[in-house]
Amino acid sequence: MMSPLSFTLAYDLLDPDGSINIKWDITSWKPDGYLATVTISNLQMYRPIPSPGWTLGWTWAKKEVIWSMVGAQAIDQGDCSDFKTNIPHTCERSPAIIDLLPGRVPENQQFPGCCKGGVLGSRGLDETAAFQVNVGHSGTSRKTVRVPRRFYLLGPGASYTCGSAMVVPSSVFLSDDGRRRSRAMMTWTVTCTYSPMLVSKNPNCCVSLSSFYNPMITPCSTCACGCKHKHNCIERGSEIPTHLKPNLVNNGDAQPLQCTQHMCPIQVHWHFKVNYKKYWRVKITVTNLNYWMDYSHWNLVLQHPNLNNVVRVYNFTYKPLLYHSMNDTGVFYGVKDGNEVLMGARNGGNVHSEMILGKDEKEFTLDGGWVFPRKVYFNGDECLMPPPDSYPFLPESPSLIQPSLFAGALLLILLAFCSFWCGSKIKTHKTKRKTFLLSRTNL
Repeated sequence: MMSPLSFTLAYDLLDPDGSINIKWDITSWKPDGYLATVTISNLQMYRPIPSPGWTLGWTWAKKEVIWSMVGAQAIDQGDCSDFKTNIPHTCERSPAIIDLLPGRVPENQQFPGCCKGGVLGSRGLDETAAFQVNVGHSGTSRKTVRVPRRFYLLGPGASYTCGSAMVVPSSVFLSDDGRRRSRAMMTWTVTCTYSPMLVSKNPNCCVSLSSFYNPMITPCSTCACGCKHKHNCIERGSEIPTHLKPNLVNNGDAQPLQCTQHMCPIQVHWHFKVNYKKYWRVKITVTNLNYWMDYSHWNLVLQHPNLNNVVRVYNFTYKPLLYHSMNDTGVFYGVKDGNEVLMGARNGGNVHSEMILGKDEKEFTLDGGWVFPRKVYFNGDECLMPPPDSYPFLPESPSLIQPSLFAGALLLILLAFCSFWCGSKIKTHKTKRKTFLLSRTNL
């Protein structure tokens, strides 16, 4: 049995109204209970629930059991020894419910919105899941039914703090042709807000930086995401060890990563590519270093003061993330039927885009790392930025220029000086020769 964990409440400054809502609609009464549809809706702007997906739990108010489920399953059947025949799906007082896996569910066990392995996209990106539950040993009317208590919602590396269930006006459903309306017998809702788990000490992504004006690349910090799996990673291009092959890696195990100095599952690279007179261009690359884990409906959040003047974004879908009248943050998604799935490292998984931003001459500067992002998030997790003193610097004097660049610059200066000096000498020689010939003619 899975029990709720201890949470720390976290107010999300970038998405203060973001939440995951659970709606419980009783659609019909049964002799000893009811049939209900449970819908989970992710209303967060940029925080999806990735694989291995969500877990939803609660505690029954009485001695309810779940006779059967469609589109989901309880992790543990619990102690059903009191039942001699017609054994319930679960007798747990506090059941933990998970989604079914895609492609493995018989048609009669599927329910609209189910069977995605618990994956929920962020708002507007396949953000809904649903399942049907047949509850017994409960009330059989609005007066006798008791609302479950202590709801909780878990996701990989994060948890949600859920409020109490609130009875609300019954949901209204439209028929397929839109000509008839029906109502639920009873409806209650639960609102869950994001809260990072105390055990998540290391980030899941890191940021590297580069620019056209400096050949130096600022890499992700060493052990940015912790190095506890450093001796159990896969070298790029090497044969995959048998114990790390997908059929032997369980969902609960740490997924194997490609070996890097930072050991992060995700690396985001920001390259300042071109500096035009009125615009500047950036290339953004997101690399997935998980070998077997793909990210469907991924998103990237960038914070930079110049995002208030985005001219064009290539290959990604872009949407400003407005908060407190600020316009310095944007959400980037994959393009549908294009790069909306970030493949794993086994397929060289990466997605990239270029972005053109308009310049504000009062703000734009190449000094102090201004052209680099302030914060970066991948799938809602904040990525570790490198130390500011390691950012690619702007060469301002020969002592700051890399040796190869300084040698090249010196060679150009010498060639220019030689061209000028040699040209002057040739011109002087020609003038003297012309004067000499004229003097001979006069003689």
